[in-house]
Amino acid sequence: MKYQENVYSRLFNWGKLLLPVKFIKYFPPSFVLRDPIIHQVEKAMKNGYEVTVVVIDITNLHRIKQQLEAQDFLDYIRFLKKSFRAAIQSLDVSNEFMAIHDYSPNSLTMFIKWQQGTECLSLLDGLIKSIIHNVERVFRETGRVQPVFNPGYMFIEKKYTYLQDAIQMAYELALAMAHKRSDTEFNKLVHVLSDIVANKRICLLAQPIMNVATNKIHACEMLTRGPKGTALENPLQLFSLARQTKFLYDLEMIVLEKAFEQIQQTRWRHNIFINFTPVTIGNPRFIKDIKNVIRRFKGISPKKITIEITERDSFEGLEHFTNNLKVLRMLGFLIAVDDTGAGYASLNSISEIMPDIIKIDRSVIQNIDKNSVKESMLKGLLLIAKEVGSVVVAEGIECAEEASVLSKNKVDLAQGYFYARPTSLSDHLQIS
Repeated sequence: MKYQENVYSRLFNWGKLLLPVKFIKYFPPSFVLRDPIIHQVEKAMKNGYEVTVVVIDITNLHRIKQQLEAQDFLDYIRFLKKSFRAAIQSLDVSNEFMAIHDYSPNSLTMFIKWQQGTECLSLLDGLIKSIIHNVERVFRETGRVQPVFNPGYMFIEKKYTYLQDAIQMAYELALAMAHKRSDTEFNKLVHVLSDIVANKRICLLAQPIMNVATNKIHACEMLTRGPKGTALENPLQLFSLARQTKFLYDLEMIVLEKAFEQIQQTRWRHNIFINFTPVTIGNPRFIKDIKNVIRRFKGISPKKITIEITERDSFEGLEHFTNNLKVLRMLGFLIAVDDTGAGYASLNSISEIMPDIIKIDRSVIQNIDKNSVKESMLKGLLLIAKEVGSVVVAEGIECAEEASVLSKNKVDLAQGYFYARPTSLSDHLQIS
């Protein structure tokens, strides 16, 4: 009987060779002739997505194994995998979720794709927490031994010679993040990032925000890059690591300081957008630290600076967030909300923050010239902005056809590769 079960299992796994990739995303077998995960990752990256490797380490699995009989432990693992599958399916993330695998005996590994942009970090955090919460609830309800989860994640580097090597590197870094203090690789990452923060080894690029009516530069958004030629040059790698190692606040304050330095050096006369997460804005040190920067750069008026709230983190629990926003406005800073139109959370934040500027997410703008529903969404968001008294910036414009829809609908400002790619702030002085 046991032999027959093994034969059936092997035949079933080999039979998966013939199935479409979408049917083998849950714990696929490792094939020599065909690796469905590599195929999925390659396809997603060719279509412009960022791909994250998420490792969820089960820290007490070895102890659970010691407590259970061999067959009971196998049943426990099957139930664990089934619970993760159900948790993922219940969250309706089929567009983002790519696969889950058990590469390591003590962890599960997920592959998730995202639209480009650092704003996906808070969504990723929220998704991981929701999946773990749902699995933990199932174990509580069934009375089974509760697994203890410790997640880590890292984005797959797009600059690679062999994709498999890039995936392996992201997996190892994500595993180190999941293991945290017990892992040598994690300590290396912390050392590298602490050196970047201590020596302020980042650079800023600027991308113009254009006046749609005049086609002239209205402002520039400052975009962060890590040390050139390193794995942390990519901002997603840099900020995801900072978020998981508690360096996020220090990193964002360095960005603020570097932005003021560039404004002073170039004598930039237009507005500058600087990105901040709600966690940083809600930090009790934030106002004191930002006032110190203003004092250091006395010639730069806060009225020329827009604080752009970049991620859809919940404001709940951030005791100082609302008060800090009030102080920022009193100091003269403008407030912008990013990713509007990407979900309920961003629309809800408009009513709470009442921003001076609303940035419409690229998901609304992409192919808007070919999609009447998206144009209707744009019109609705413009009405909301008018009610709030906000200026509108449309993000992610990549062609003349999309730009013409903005012009037709009298959108105030626009940003995207159609107008200019990120470069140094001084480069934009010549055309401003």
